[in-house]
Amino acid sequence: MPLNVGIVGPPGAGKTTLFTALTGVVPEAYGTPHVGVAAIPDERLDAVAAVEGSEKRTPATIELIDVPGTAEAQLGGVRRADALLAVVRDPSELQALDLELLVADRDHVARRLERVRKDAKSGSPELRAEVANLERLLAHVDEERPLRDWREELPRELEPLTAKPLIPIVNGPGGADLALEAELRELPDEEAAQFRDGAGSALEEVVRQLAETLGLVVFYTAGEKEARAWTLRRGATALDAAATIHTDIARGFIRCEVIGWRDLVEAGSRAEAARRGVQRLEGKAYEVQDGDVLNVRFNV
Repeated sequence: MPLNVGIVGPPGAGKTTLFTALTGVVPEAYGTPHVGVAAIPDERLDAVAAVEGSEKRTPATIELIDVPGTAEAQLGGVRRADALLAVVRDPSELQALDLELLVADRDHVARRLERVRKDAKSGSPELRAEVANLERLLAHVDEERPLRDWREELPRELEPLTAKPLIPIVNGPGGADLALEAELRELPDEEAAQFRDGAGSALEEVVRQLAETLGLVVFYTAGEKEARAWTLRRGATALDAAATIHTDIARGFIRCEVIGWRDLVEAGSRAEAARRGVQRLEGKAYEVQDGDVLNVRFNV
């Protein structure tokens, strides 16, 4: 599953412009959610593909959803997101946006509480316990406290907005020029780099912040047909990586060949990497490191 990221912000802040800068898609309709996919720029993937002689290169991706407003119904589209990009024209707008997200969470909790109260009339102890928990949650948000401050486990069904990582993107002086980035998105990489005068693209900065905030690592699979990059949360295992590639691979996992991408590039081939002793075999519990090139051996 690709990383899922929601784009939120006040009207006119540049949410859709950021969406275009990241995906290259110019939405034809406004007032509705826009969904697109952005490839994560990765020079390491190119280097690994060159060593393997891969015919195809497939970067890791981010799935983006740009919602048209901050009403609770509009924000429902980003409740399943792993993180939120908050586009503002000035950092001072962040406080108001936080309040909008909190109000949306408050309405969401209140509606679920009303629904569960009706169901709890059946006498179910589980539903009565959920009613009590939701009442406490509602009191918490009524005190204008975000759900990231809730010290207990949150009900999975809520998918609260104010518990998600929020990454601010300032569109204006001192921040990013999103209109310029959207225009540069249409140019070849070399020409765009000249306009930026050595500065990274908006996507590169967004990816850096997402990786830092979510604790992401990137690993690679590579062969003659394809070199591909994948994302995992830091601390994930070789078995998690196998499941990310395909559930059948995870089910039949035997062991995993691991080479650091730089070791592979410096060796020039897998055979030379093995001869140098920089390739090793790992089991299911191995914690995948950023930049690992994996070859999972499996049998289904």
